[in-house]
Amino acid sequence: MTARTSHQFDPSSLREYDIRGIIGETLGSDDAYAIGRGFGTLIARAGGSAVATGYDGRTSSPMLEDALIEGLNDAGVNAVSIGMGPTPMLYYAECVLERVQGGIEITGSHNPANYNGFKMVFQGRPFFGADIQKLGAMATSGDWDTPTGDAVGSIERIDIIDEYVSRLTKNFTGSAMKIGWDAGNGAAGPVIEKLTANLPGEHHLLYTDVDGSFPNHHPDPTEEKNLVDLKALVAEKNLDFGVAFDGDGDRIGAIDGEGRVIWGDQLLQIYAEDVLKSEPGATIIADVKASQALYDRIAELGGEPLMWKTGHSLIKSKMKEVSSPLAGEMSGHVFFKHDYYGFDDAPYAAIRLIQAATNIGKSITQLRSDMAEMINTPEMRFQVDESRKFSVIDEILERLAADGADVNNTDGARVNTEDGWWLLRASNTQDVLVARAEAKSEDGLKRLMAQIDEQLALSGLERGETVGH
Repeated sequence: MTARTSHQFDPSSLREYDIRGIIGETLGSDDAYAIGRGFGTLIARAGGSAVATGYDGRTSSPMLEDALIEGLNDAGVNAVSIGMGPTPMLYYAECVLERVQGGIEITGSHNPANYNGFKMVFQGRPFFGADIQKLGAMATSGDWDTPTGDAVGSIERIDIIDEYVSRLTKNFTGSAMKIGWDAGNGAAGPVIEKLTANLPGEHHLLYTDVDGSFPNHHPDPTEEKNLVDLKALVAEKNLDFGVAFDGDGDRIGAIDGEGRVIWGDQLLQIYAEDVLKSEPGATIIADVKASQALYDRIAELGGEPLMWKTGHSLIKSKMKEVSSPLAGEMSGHVFFKHDYYGFDDAPYAAIRLIQAATNIGKSITQLRSDMAEMINTPEMRFQVDESRKFSVIDEILERLAADGADVNNTDGARVNTEDGWWLLRASNTQDVLVARAEAKSEDGLKRLMAQIDEQLALSGLERGETVGH
């Protein structure tokens, strides 16, 4: 590949939180090169000289990393490659390697096997939204730096997995427990193998071999159908609980000893109880999809609950702004600034679950049983044309305002009624609308769902069949 002068991205690949597409259709090596060249240019202009790179277990990832590094080098920036591993291991490298000023993980996360993408960190902060659009504009206009003389960048390959795994258990004083771990053939597998070898207790592992075709089940622990094998393992071995990971290891799923799913907002209740013991009164952030039971519980524990927009980059930015020690999303992204770095790290969240149960003095099953039972829907996603998804939400917000409804418009429309609440928001990453409702009774839930259907109908849509992630 010779150094090019410009590049046009497929517009669908430039997302809110990352760059993502279908290999051979909307994403390829030319895009990877342009990302490296543009990101490297921005790093160099900010006075930086090196970027950490890493990739997940997808078959297309090594090819994309080669092109990405070539782009970085052609911008005069050095690449420090940590090789294959979960996204949080790349975030860790970006935090601790003093010689790098940014990081890029090549990952398709929990998308189908033919997808891939890029998650980026710039000088310790999330690189998203306008940053990503700027990369696209720079590529189109050829606004890339070319180093003078022989100042092309270099490649350094390092092995950081042992150091990362060691950091995961720093300050860990958790009790010995019997735990099931399902890596879903994703990039976290080798980390989970090394991590569990260092833990007290009894550990049973599923699918830790990295396989980008995901032969056993899709690596998305927020869909209950993907937890079937973990539930069977926990039941068969009579384990205390089980944890599961998405394709790039930045989202956690969990079940208790009875096989009940502990959803993202329920996990946050457990983490909040532990963190608030050492940081009384702290602000704890959750996204707009989270249960009212979570916000009530944080307040009950003496914390300051804060509802914020869905999206890992948005949550991380808000955490910095309000100095929050803990945040989380329904989707299983959990962010610990308390005793950690503030990025979403599912293996670390698993360690903190053991630690929380130990510190609180109750089993995970008991903690799950103690939670207020709410009647709610799972996250429902349904297809809507990409060009319509945001305008539909705007129309709904206008109608609700005219009706005098009690609306939180932090991210879409979250409407409070006597029955509970319902939410409609546009996904930033897919051509879908996301809906969720939570009520105090089954009849109340039906009334909330009818309100969702009514608003969609007024915008010429129907809920129809829900689609996966």
